[in-house]
Amino acid sequence: MGCLALGLRALIGVVFLASFVGKVSGRGAFDRFVSSVRDMRVLPARSARSVARSVVTAEAAVCVTLATPVRAVAVGGFVLSGVLLTVFAAGILLSLRQGVRTPCRCFGASVSPLGPGHVARNLTLTAVAVVGAVAVPAAGATAPGGAALSVLTGLLLGGLVTALDDILDLFRPVDRAPGLARGR
Repeated sequence: MGCLALGLRALIGVVFLASFVGKVSGRGAFDRFVSSVRDMRVLPARSARSVARSVVTAEAAVCVTLATPVRAVAVGGFVLSGVLLTVFAAGILLSLRQGVRTPCRCFGASVSPLGPGHVARNLTLTAVAVVGAVAVPAAGATAPGGAALSVLTGLLLGGLVTALDDILDLFRPVDRAPGLARGR
C-alpha cells in the first residue's frame, strides 16, 4: 500500500476514532452529544437520539474499514468518511445560519461554539477523504521506513485536527471581569 494512502488512512482514522471515543466515553458523554444534536436545530428534536446513535455507529465503521487491509474496504471507509464529513459541514452551516452557537461536541466535551472554522475543517477533511479514496486503489508497494513515517505523520496530523479547538483557544483573548481596572 502506498505511503500517501497509509498516511491518509491514519489521519482520517484517528480523527474518527477520537470523535467516536469522545462521544461514548465517560459518564453522560453520549447524552451531551444527543443534546448538542438537538440544540443545533437542524433536525426534529425527537430524532436527535437516533441520529446521534447513527453518527456514532458510522464513526466506528469508518475506523474499522480504514484499519482493514483490503483495498475495497478502505475505499469504502474513505467514501463513508467523506459523506459523513460533508453532512456534518452542512449541518453546522445550517445551524449557524439560524444563529445557533451550540458547543462543538465533535470530539466530546467542549465549550467552543460551532463556527465557520468547523465547516472549513470538515470540508478540508472531506477533500482528504476523496484523495484517500483515489490513492488506495492506485497504491503500490511501500518501503517499511516510508510506511512508518507516513502512518506517524497521519497520526500526528489527525491528533492536531482533534485538538485544534483547544489550540486555538490558547490564542483567543481572555475576557476580563467587568469592573476590574488595570493595575489593581
